[in-house]
Amino acid sequence: MPNITGNNALIPTEVIERRILWVRGQKVMLDADLAALYQVSTSALNQAVRRNLDRFPGDFMFQLNAEELGIWRSQSVISNPAARMALRRSPYAFTEQGVAMLSSVLKSKRAVQVNIAIMRAFVRLRQMLATHKDLAEKLQAMERKYDKRFKVVFKVLRRLMAPPLDSPKRPIGFVPGTRK
Repeated sequence: MPNITGNNALIPTEVIERRILWVRGQKVMLDADLAALYQVSTSALNQAVRRNLDRFPGDFMFQLNAEELGIWRSQSVISNPAARMALRRSPYAFTEQGVAMLSSVLKSKRAVQVNIAIMRAFVRLRQMLATHKDLAEKLQAMERKYDKRFKVVFKVLRRLMAPPLDSPKRPIGFVPGTRK
């Protein structure tokens, strides 16, 4: 059986992890990303799901609402929604359990192998989040233990652990009237 993840992987774990999004407080993957990994069309994946809807309750799969779709479009730089090849409907988002269920409706060896790889990516992300939480708890315990002399050190460490602030970015490419 081919190696789907790992050093000599058909699908590097990092590729899968980049396709895992955070929507409605859950880690999810979108139908088009899953279809690409399974090497099937998005319509074929969605058709298989529609034929087995009883296997996909709301906590396994949901469709992005208008606000979520707008956020996703802005993050993935889909510029013109009215364009001919734009999405005709909001994508479906599959939770970890929904992705696991996909292997039962997509009956191919690749689907099973890709599902294993995706499950490993979800587990790895969970472990990384747990490690970050453990680190924050240890830092908090140390902060309580040591006196005010180390307050500055703890403040800097907290700032380093915080996610980066969104800063306005310069547009990429040629912008008329901005020549220096």
